[in-house]
Amino acid sequence: MKNLRLALTAALLAGVAQPASAKMEVDPARLAETVKTLASDPFEGRAPGTAGEERTVNYLIERFQALGLEPAGPDGSWVQKVPLLHTRLGTPRALAFATPKGAMPVEQANGVYLSTIRPDDTARIAKAPVVFVGYGVKAPERGWDDFKGIDLKGKVVIFLVNDPDFTAAPEEPVAGKFGGRTMTYYGRWTYKFEEAARQGAIGALIVHETQGAGYGWNVVISPGGENYDIARRPDQLTSLALQGWISGETSTKLFAAAGLDLAALETAARSPGFKPVELKGVTFDADVPVVHDQVESRNVLARIAGTKRPHETIIYGAHWDAYGQGKPDEQGRIYRAGANDDALGIAGLFEIARALKAGPAPDRSVVFAAWTAEERGLLGSEYYAANPVFPLEKTVANLGIDILQTAGAANNVVLVGKGQDTLEDDMARVAATQGRRVTPESLGERGLFYRADHFSLAKRGVPVLLLMGIAGAADLKEGGLAAGQAWIDAYTGKCYHQACDQWSADWNLAGAVQDIELVGTIGEELARSNAWPQWKPGSEFSAAREKSAAARR
Repeated sequence: MKNLRLALTAALLAGVAQPASAKMEVDPARLAETVKTLASDPFEGRAPGTAGEERTVNYLIERFQALGLEPAGPDGSWVQKVPLLHTRLGTPRALAFATPKGAMPVEQANGVYLSTIRPDDTARIAKAPVVFVGYGVKAPERGWDDFKGIDLKGKVVIFLVNDPDFTAAPEEPVAGKFGGRTMTYYGRWTYKFEEAARQGAIGALIVHETQGAGYGWNVVISPGGENYDIARRPDQLTSLALQGWISGETSTKLFAAAGLDLAALETAARSPGFKPVELKGVTFDADVPVVHDQVESRNVLARIAGTKRPHETIIYGAHWDAYGQGKPDEQGRIYRAGANDDALGIAGLFEIARALKAGPAPDRSVVFAAWTAEERGLLGSEYYAANPVFPLEKTVANLGIDILQTAGAANNVVLVGKGQDTLEDDMARVAATQGRRVTPESLGERGLFYRADHFSLAKRGVPVLLLMGIAGAADLKEGGLAAGQAWIDAYTGKCYHQACDQWSADWNLAGAVQDIELVGTIGEELARSNAWPQWKPGSEFSAAREKSAAARR
C-alpha cells in the first residue's frame, strides 16, 4: 500500500473520507503466527462455552493488552457477556412421516437434518399436518405473501430454499422481483425459520438444493445436531419444536406419496398468486431427547480512544469462534479449528490495531470486536447490536473480515453486497492505490451479505463493508481467475467448516495482506475525518439509518 496523506478539505465536510496519513503495513509472518496459535489443538476448535473459549478469550485479551489497547466492554471490562442457549439432539425415539402410502421413516443427517433452539428436554411433534408454503416469504413491500392467511398453528411447514425468483426464467413475472440470482434476506434460512414461527408453525423444513443453498448437504449436517441461540425469556421463544432441512430426494418422495409433484409446485410457487398446499394424508411425528444448557459466552472488545470525537466509533469485526470438536476426519483430526474461518480474520484485527497504534491517535474511537458464536447464527454480533456498548447512531461503520483467500496476491478485490452503501466507493478508491480493481461477488445467490457478523449491525442501519474471500474468484497474479476459482472450489468443497481448515505452510498470504491493508486504510480514513458513510438509494437498510439522522448532524 502506498503512503497516503491526510488532506482535510471542503470535500471532507461534504462527507467524503480522505486518505489516511499513516502507511498501513501488515506483516504476513505475524498473521501466520496468530493463525497457527488459534488453530492449534489446545484451543479445541474454539467452540463457545468450552475450555477452548476460555483459552481463546484469555489469548485475545492478552494480545490486545500487549498492543496497548484499552478495554471496550461494559463497565470497563474486556468482554461483553453473551448468554447463549446450547442444545444437542439425542437419538430420536421416533422420527417419521405418515403418508397415504404408509410410514416413511427418516434418519437424522440422512434425509432430514434437525435441531432446536427451545430449552425443552424433548422435542416432540405428534401427528402434525404438513403444509407446503412455497418460499415462505411475506414481503408486503414487494407485493408477495406465500401464506395467504393460512392457520399454521401446530403444523409443520416445508418451504423452498432461496428467493421466489432464483430459478425464474426471464419471461416470468417474478423475474428480478427478489434480486434475481442475488439472494435477498427473504432467501436466507434464518428468515424462513423466523417467519414460520411468526406464523405459529411447530416445525419447519427447507428443501435442500445445493445451488440454491450455496452449499452441499455435508455443510448442512456439519453442526451434528447442535444449535445455539441467544438465551431468551419464555415469551420470546420460537414456536418451532424442530427446524432444519429435508433433502431434495426425500422431499420429492414425500410429495409423491401425497399425490403431489414437487417440481410442478416449485413452478407454481414462483407466482404471487400461489397459495399454501397441504400434503393431504401426511403427518409428521418426532420424539427426540434434547440436552440443553445455558452458556455464558463472550465478545471481546478493545478500543483505541479518539482524541477529538471519541463518541463517534468505527468498528472492525471478526469472529473468534469455530466449530469445536467433531468426528475424526481421514487423518484423525477431531478439532474443526477454523484457521481461515476466522482465525485469519482475528489476525487481521491485530495487525490493523498494531498499525493504528503506531501512528497518531485517531480523531474518532476505533473498536476491535472479536465476536462469539458467528458460526451459530451471528449470535455474538446480534447480541451486541441489540445491546450496543457504543450507540449505533454514532457508529460510523462496521468493517468485517471473514475468510480471506490464501492463494497469493490478486489484481482485484471482491465486493460483497454491491449497491448497498458508499463504503464500496471507498473500497474502489483505495484498491486503486494498490493497483487493484473491484469486482462484484460472483455467487450472489449464496446470500453472503446476510451470512457474516456485519449484517447484525447493517439491519440496524450501520453502514458496513465485508471482506470475504469465498464471495468471488480472486484474479491471482499467478494463475488469474481460474486459479482463484480453483482455490474457492477446493476450500469450500473440502475444508469449509471441516477439520481440514488448518494452518498450512502452503498458504500464500499476499492476497490476505492486500485485503487487510485495504480495509485497514478505509477505517483509518474514517477515524481521521468527519465523513459519515451513507446507504445508497434502494438499500433495505437506509430507512433504519435515517431514523437516527438527527444524532449525526
